[in-house]
Amino acid sequence: MTPQRPMAPAPLSAPASPSPRSAPSSPSPLAPAPLRFGYGTNGLADLRLDDALSLLADLGYDGVGLTLDHMHLDPFAPDLPARVAHVARRLDSLSLGVTVETGARYVLDPRRKHGPSLLEHDPGDRARRADLLVRAVGIAADLGAHAVHCFSGVPPADTPPDAAWDRLADALAPVLDAATRAGVPLAVEPEPGHLLATLDDFHRLRHALGDPDHLGLTLDLGHCQCLEPLPPADCVRAAAPWLRHVQIEDMRRGVHEHLPFGTGEIDFPPVLAALAAVGYQGLTVVELPRHSHEGPRQAELSLPFLRDAAARASAAPVAAAPHADRPAVPEGSRTP
Repeated sequence: MTPQRPMAPAPLSAPASPSPRSAPSSPSPLAPAPLRFGYGTNGLADLRLDDALSLLADLGYDGVGLTLDHMHLDPFAPDLPARVAHVARRLDSLSLGVTVETGARYVLDPRRKHGPSLLEHDPGDRARRADLLVRAVGIAADLGAHAVHCFSGVPPADTPPDAAWDRLADALAPVLDAATRAGVPLAVEPEPGHLLATLDDFHRLRHALGDPDHLGLTLDLGHCQCLEPLPPADCVRAAAPWLRHVQIEDMRRGVHEHLPFGTGEIDFPPVLAALAAVGYQGLTVVELPRHSHEGPRQAELSLPFLRDAAARASAAPVAAAPHADRPAVPEGSRTP
């Protein structure tokens, strides 16, 4: 997803002790469960969905991050139930897990990128975004997805911060009700430039909503490198009790640009070691939406990179990499 304005790093408060229901199961210290890697369909936008799923299965991926969009699985298609049933059969036949993602750029409005958001002045606009998320929860339940991803959006420029947070909490209430009924976690992603941009912001929302069972976290590891005060491996450990979905790519400090692996600054073995150590069992999905023009090639390159990094994870040092305290900037742009 592409933010619309910069936001500076914020200090990360230590999360409260998780309740037993929200804590992940403890992995065996001798044999942690292997990580499960997926690839996001927003990075395969030029492929038919059936072709994209076949490609990922052939390459050896464990699953897919399925963005609901017009070119793949349109959440507003008149024959949506039949399309969802077809995709469910395909996923089952290919032994692919799935996360449902909701970051399509123009699925709601052909003129406003990622609009309308949950933070608009117009209650009707906020309701349109909430309706999309409720639809996503139903689709996820029918697909057997392990989570539904979403984000807050950017508040209009003249919105007081407290009002924006109130709007976010109110707009998510029906979505969380739907997620609770369906038994599918809603995984909110901190997004650079959005109202909810950091792990601290996630905890603010969680507390405001009363720590509901089905509110979880999407952790984009590149975003951690971009603007969190902790290095990505430490972000994983801090986020562990609420972790429901993970996105992964390379990135540089202070630059919100999703990069192919090996072209940014992230030291991946410690990050993957941290994911394994906290017992994360969901998908870790490659997020390269700006590389759809070479999506099949990036999918082919990404999985061996991740598998090699995971194989080296046990021997990798888990030390915090030094980084400058610089603000994050919109994707594709550079810090001075």
